[in-house]
Amino acid sequence: MRRREFIVALGGAAAMPAILRPLAARAQQPAPPVIGYLGASSPETNVDRLRAFHLGLRETGHVEGDNVTVLYRWAENHIDRLPELAADLARRRVAVLVSFGNAPALAAKAATTTIPLVFGVSEDPAKMGLVASLARPGGNLTGVNFFSAELVAKRLELLRELVPGAVKVAVLMDPAAPPTATTLQELEAAARSMGLRIQVLKTSSGGEINRAFATLAHERPDALFVGPGFLFNSRRVQLVHLATLHKIPAAYSERQYIEAGGLMSYGANIADALRQIGVYAGRILKGAKPADLPVVQASKFELVINAESARMLGLTVPPQLLARADEVIE
Repeated sequence: MRRREFIVALGGAAAMPAILRPLAARAQQPAPPVIGYLGASSPETNVDRLRAFHLGLRETGHVEGDNVTVLYRWAENHIDRLPELAADLARRRVAVLVSFGNAPALAAKAATTTIPLVFGVSEDPAKMGLVASLARPGGNLTGVNFFSAELVAKRLELLRELVPGAVKVAVLMDPAAPPTATTLQELEAAARSMGLRIQVLKTSSGGEINRAFATLAHERPDALFVGPGFLFNSRRVQLVHLATLHKIPAAYSERQYIEAGGLMSYGANIADALRQIGVYAGRILKGAKPADLPVVQASKFELVINAESARMLGLTVPPQLLARADEVIE
């Protein structure tokens, strides 16, 4: 280019209208980082959880659609799809891979050894083989342990306190849920110490849940203990409806059941666990390494009682139990 032409071109750039300069600057900015989110169920059943996850991201200055993109993959309750979905996110080389639930965490770990992973699991992640230790995770994983099996005895004790005359307790379990074996061991030990008999019914679909309640209607247990798992969470309205229809006092692991009309729940504050996951994902985007972020142990646990549901079941909630409740829904 001749000198005169170069000067003219330079002058044209300098004369660019001011309104176009920000657009040109934005065009040169790198694309926002991408977080991959792996879930076992569906977005419709995770609205509150996703809200909490985004809250955690905002605490580190990240807002979806603004300076970060989230790529979601949902298994829609088909646990066998998780490895394929995790592999897809790994192939896309997301900046961080987030998973919630034991099965998604294991699928994510199998998909990559280099992409940073932030998990939320209901069992000790060291025993699951996800991390070397809670204090020093090592490798490319860290996250939150929100417990499940560890709280089984306490939840059964609270159910017995709410239904003091209970002798036989039905237990609804999803055999595909990873914590099932540990949960059953804890449950059987707790039941023996309380002098309770338990009847385990295993269900893996909405149709099997209906058949399980048909069995309960015939055998009439004194109470029902609903185990953990993404299937039951996604079917919580069905479970609560059937328990109410058959007038069976039931205890659940999460407050979402009680908001749907269930009787009582006791467990970790899942929203706070998802917020912590969002915080860790945001910190990794800012340069932190998973190996240097200790696994967070859930510290917020909540007892929620639906007083209206208790009245419909003809139960009188003991005053001492009401006093210990974190929330009573009227």
